[in-house]
Amino acid sequence: MDIFPVRVLSTRWVTHDVRQFMVDKPKGYSFVPGQATEVTLPGDKWKGERRPFTFTGLNEWDHLEFTIKIYKDHHGVTEQLGKIEVGDEIVLHDVWGAIQYKGEGTFIAGGAGITPFIAILRQLRRDGALGNNRLIFSNKTEKDIILKEQWDEWLRGRVQYTLTREKVPGFGYGKIDEAWLKTNISNFKQQFYVCGPDGLVADVKKALEHLGGADTLVTVEL
Repeated sequence: MDIFPVRVLSTRWVTHDVRQFMVDKPKGYSFVPGQATEVTLPGDKWKGERRPFTFTGLNEWDHLEFTIKIYKDHHGVTEQLGKIEVGDEIVLHDVWGAIQYKGEGTFIAGGAGITPFIAILRQLRRDGALGNNRLIFSNKTEKDIILKEQWDEWLRGRVQYTLTREKVPGFGYGKIDEAWLKTNISNFKQQFYVCGPDGLVADVKKALEHLGGADTLVTVEL
């Protein structure tokens, strides 16, 4: 299995706990929007500590982009990524991932589960093919929403936010479950893309299939 040491080119915080990284792109390295790789940090202390992160840029770019939630209280890889500086090195591995675009439909994301959809929707926008794709984005609070201004601009009336830990005017409230889906979606014979915490993915997939969405129409990360 190949490894690819790369240099951090730039970073920025996109929410209070989500940081975006631009890194070198190894020669010949390529991905399909929605795919991911595993990242390790240099040094013996972190050897074997591999964490999966999704590419959020475009494959045609001359650099790679990651958008990563930083868990400062976990004392692990993401905490260290929160401290990393321009010029530091991280190590990438092979490309993998099951979430790839199969046609127009509805994207359902929970928290940092939005990351594979960033690249997919960015590519569709680049190709002038956003069409009627729709995004449903669940977060704990309004401040947790990753790239909200981007979604508002790109999708306009085709993005719907729901919050689970606070009620805010203009935002939905509550967990995405079967009842929520039945109320907010009229067509279950379309493509669905689901990514987020394991519990959300399992519950939403089961609910969609129960409501008439065929298994072949529901794409999740395996």
